[in-house]
Parts: sequence; C-alpha cells; structure tokens
Amino acid sequence: MVPPSAVPFDLDGVMVHSSGSIERAWRGWAGARGLMWDTLQPYVSGHLTVDTIRTVLPGLSPEAAEREATDVDRRQVLDTAGIRPVAGMRRLVEALPRSCWAVVTSCPRCLAVARLAAAGYPLPSTLVTAEDVVRGKPDPEGYMLAAARLGVVATTCLVLEDSPAGVAAGRAAGMAVVGITTTHSPATLGLGDASMVVPDGTWLQGRREPGSETLLVRIEPPRPAAGGGRSQPPSGQSAQR
Repeated sequence: MVPPSAVPFDLDGVMVHSSGSIERAWRGWAGARGLMWDTLQPYVSGHLTVDTIRTVLPGLSPEAAEREATDVDRRQVLDTAGIRPVAGMRRLVEALPRSCWAVVTSCPRCLAVARLAAAGYPLPSTLVTAEDVVRGKPDPEGYMLAAARLGVVATTCLVLEDSPAGVAAGRAAGMAVVGITTTHSPATLGLGDASMVVPDGTWLQGRREPGSETLLVRIEPPRPAAGGGRSQPPSGQSAQR
C-alpha cells in the first residue's frame, strides 16, 4: 500500500482520554434540564455539541441550542481533571513532521487547545474545530478541510478515529481509517472485520523517510514488558495507505 501523505487525528479518545470530563459536563447539563445521561450518551461521541442538543431537544430554537452548547463546552473547558494522553500517541505525534499531521475534532477551539495542553501535546499547525465547519461528523467536511489546509489530496491521508461518526467521516472523505478502540469496540466502529483496528498508539510506529516527504506509519505490536508474552496483533497488519 502507498504510504500516507498526512495523518489527521481525532482528539477525544484518540489523542487524549477525556471521557470523565465529557460525562461530568453532560450529566450536569442534563440533570439541570430533567434529562438522563443514558438518553444523551449515544449522541455524544464524535458529534458537535450543538448537534447532540438538537437531537435530544428538537424543539429548541437555533439560538437556544447554541446557548446550551456553549454551556456544555464551558463546563468541559473548566474541567481538565483526568485529561491525559492516550498511550503511544505523543510518541507518534513527535515522530511525524509538523506539516504532516492535523487534529480534526468536534469540540470548539478553546476546548481543543485546553485538552491538548493538559495532555502535553504541541499545538498543531492545522487544527480543525467546531467553528470551522457547518456540518459535523459523520459528514466529511472537517477531514476534507484538514487535507486542504495541509496541502495534500484527501485520499492520500490516514485518519485515526475512535467513534462510529468519526470513522464514517473519514471514509466519506475517501481516507484510510485506523480505528482506536478506547471508547468503542471494533464491532461498533463500523470498519468491518478486515479493517485496521488497534487498542491505542503503542501499536503505531511513525516516521518520515530521511531526505524525503514520505511518511511511514505501521502497525507493530508493542514491545512486551520483561518476562511478558508477545502481544496479539490487532485487526489488519499495516497502516500504510
């Protein structure tokens, strides 16, 4: 397979563990409005905040929905407790040229910047957030915009995603997708049995070929701890596109 020209990362569940902050914010918001977390949960992961609110409260005016979304996002910006990098992802980011990776997230820029900083990541040169798109995931708009800003052809990119909506967005953009199973099982990611699925970034190795712009991103089992056995391979054997 042809190596990718760029790697767009999703943020939550791919680069950072943030489920605690997300759930606390949504539970607090829902409780104040007489809603149950279980009602919201299926519509949260991978979606724009305002889209989730429009789904569970369809009678709100567009202006009211935006105000409610701002409230939920503000709760999360103020709550970085437990935010930490997904294993292996900081190493992968550091191995890639800054001009060859991006972050494409459904959260607003202020929240994306806060979470990246809390997890110790550099600010990417290409950061696509909720303010940059009209249509959120599963629409491919965010990933198409990232490719345009990186100056690469969308179909040569390799997306890292953890949600069904994100996987659908990457595929709709014509990009190869590696599923990260931090928040969803392989069966629910929508990739299919033969697609590439890994538990976290420790399974991914990335570098640029010396003297060229060619990226190499491979799936490799992490080195076992002393005395441990060899890790079992994930679905798919290579993340090259």
